[in-house]
Amino acid sequence: MKKFKTIFSMFSIVILLLLSACSGANNTASNGGGSKENTMYLGLVNAPVSFNPINSSDIAAAWLEKFMFDTFLEMTAPLEFTPKLAESFETEDNQTFTIKINKDANWSDGTPVTSADVAFTLNLVANPKTETAVGAYLTQLDGLTENGKLPDGVTEIPSLTIVDEKTIQFKTKEPVDPNMVKEQLGSKFMILPEHKLKDIAPENLQKDPFMMNPTVTNGPFKFVKYAKDQYIEYAKNDDYYLGDVELDKLFVKIMPAANLVAQLQTGEIHMNAAGGIGKIAVQDYETVEGFDNVTTMTDKSYGYQNMSFNMETISDQKVRQAIAYAIDRQKIVDQLLKGQGEIVDGPYTSISPYLDEELETYTYDPEKSKQLLEEAGWDFDKTIEFVVPIGNKVREQSANIIAENLKAVGLKLNTTTYDFPTIMAKAKAGDYDLMLIGFTNTIDPDLTTIYGSSGSSNYTKYNNPKVDELLEKGKQEPDTEKRKQIYNELQAIWSEELPVFTLYSDYDFAAVSKDVAFGGPKIFGFHNELYKWSLTGAN
Repeated sequence: MKKFKTIFSMFSIVILLLLSACSGANNTASNGGGSKENTMYLGLVNAPVSFNPINSSDIAAAWLEKFMFDTFLEMTAPLEFTPKLAESFETEDNQTFTIKINKDANWSDGTPVTSADVAFTLNLVANPKTETAVGAYLTQLDGLTENGKLPDGVTEIPSLTIVDEKTIQFKTKEPVDPNMVKEQLGSKFMILPEHKLKDIAPENLQKDPFMMNPTVTNGPFKFVKYAKDQYIEYAKNDDYYLGDVELDKLFVKIMPAANLVAQLQTGEIHMNAAGGIGKIAVQDYETVEGFDNVTTMTDKSYGYQNMSFNMETISDQKVRQAIAYAIDRQKIVDQLLKGQGEIVDGPYTSISPYLDEELETYTYDPEKSKQLLEEAGWDFDKTIEFVVPIGNKVREQSANIIAENLKAVGLKLNTTTYDFPTIMAKAKAGDYDLMLIGFTNTIDPDLTTIYGSSGSSNYTKYNNPKVDELLEKGKQEPDTEKRKQIYNELQAIWSEELPVFTLYSDYDFAAVSKDVAFGGPKIFGFHNELYKWSLTGAN
């Protein structure tokens, strides 16, 4: 039996290598060139929609942008922050915040990074004409509407003050939890170069060529090229303010999950991306752990997979609850994740300090599902449009289990799969009934982007004034324990009304080549000290 297992494992690796060869992805000049000796290669499964730092609702794009655009801070552990673009990010009263930009920080064209760039970006996000995914981060700024936008007739955020070329201040409407501000505006928010984009009309920004080819950046790497759905090429920023960048080039290669495994084995990539966008299929964990040339690790995550309901087409709460009862989530965790994950009820995983562990959960109960469907008067001849993103193999396979579960209670389903940019377009247009999608939120509990009636990622079209009120109250409460009670109340409402049914959180499985001297996949602080990333024996 042991001999058979060994032969089978070798056969599996051969198949993976063949898949890799068929992908046409390799470390040669045909992939953009560069010195292999001092070039690092990463593997990713999700293609980005664009490279617009203020309008990236997909995780892959935001992750890729942080190689070339620095945030003010980096969160290196839950609610622990280290300076990056900001030398300091402080408040004395939890209401007035002062950011001091690193005195040596320049844009890649040599222009200094200044307070004017910060003000330009914040005002751009606050402009009602700007398409943005980060507007929720501004909702607490004094002088803006509850949607984080400028009131009619106002052109600049009134509570924003440029103190000097490298210092800027802003004020919130009320005292707030400083960790919320540090995570959202400190570790998530990236600024744009005013001198490069000031003449672009806000309504045209997303369509501007800069957003697919950012020619001026401020991070350790400069953008070189995006070969659509194949790879992103970066080159070192020779004038990076935090220190000399060790790598000459960095490539992020986009590929199916199976190819990640093959290219880790051959050394064609040095690591997979962390946070769900470089997922190695769970059935390949044992194979990768057996590779002599990599080190592996598994971590719990605060990302999760969910089923989003179109609230306009699946409008009856009982129907949404019936669908939740029909889904065997434990089967997904046991069979597809092989136990390397957890069932999640609501938007907070077990590593979140805001998870309400007393909340009643949805169990697998097909009979209860059928009963609720009958009570709701569901038309069993109606076909439900179920859309699924490709790229994440466990998610794709979970769709099969979900489809079987829903058909077992009498529902008709039309399941279709799309690449991630198409999924995002369908999500924004409401062109679906049920949709599988993953979220990686913040450790801070504010989820206005998803559950707020005007949230940028509110693809369900969920609209509950009481929820909007509680979300606003939660953001304005500086006391952690009082905030927890507010979010407990929200979790109870979300669990009952169910605009989103959370499925599972799969643990993050990372592999990094032993050729990497510094750097590696991790849930917190992945982009910290990128300039120190290096390879053993590189010149």
